[in-house]
Amino acid sequence: MTSSICPCGSGNLLNACCGHYHAGTPAPGAEALMRSRYSAYVLGLIDYLLDTTLPAQKTGLDRQSITAWSAQSTWLGLHVENVEVLGGKPEHAFVTFVARWHDGEGEHSHRERSAFVQNQGHWYFIDPTVPLKAGRNDACPCGSEQKFKKCCAGYLA
Repeated sequence: MTSSICPCGSGNLLNACCGHYHAGTPAPGAEALMRSRYSAYVLGLIDYLLDTTLPAQKTGLDRQSITAWSAQSTWLGLHVENVEVLGGKPEHAFVTFVARWHDGEGEHSHRERSAFVQNQGHWYFIDPTVPLKAGRNDACPCGSEQKFKKCCAGYLA
């Protein structure tokens, strides 16, 4: 598997691309994390998908549904449209992409502008489908020690 072309669309070999991140090396940026997450869907690496979601959201993820979607889909490709690195402490970014797949209901295309946060050397996907249990003045669930309203709240719109 490691000598195959990486599913993320980079054109590189998997072991020289997303395979590093799947093996435990932190992704160096939001785009690399997003690409490695797409590859994880293709390869059925569900633990990686859970581990790269904001830790405060992990318990809200439906592992069974993620596993089924990964396994029951034929992944057709990924196109990254835009990357916006917003800086700050912690650093935030948006990655706009289109993912394509085929399943029992036909061919699909999904365009998304995903939010990411980097904290303590790791980038995390902020999943908009999993509510964060934080009030505006509570500590941010990303672990930045800032108030939620000053940190990740604005990236969940």
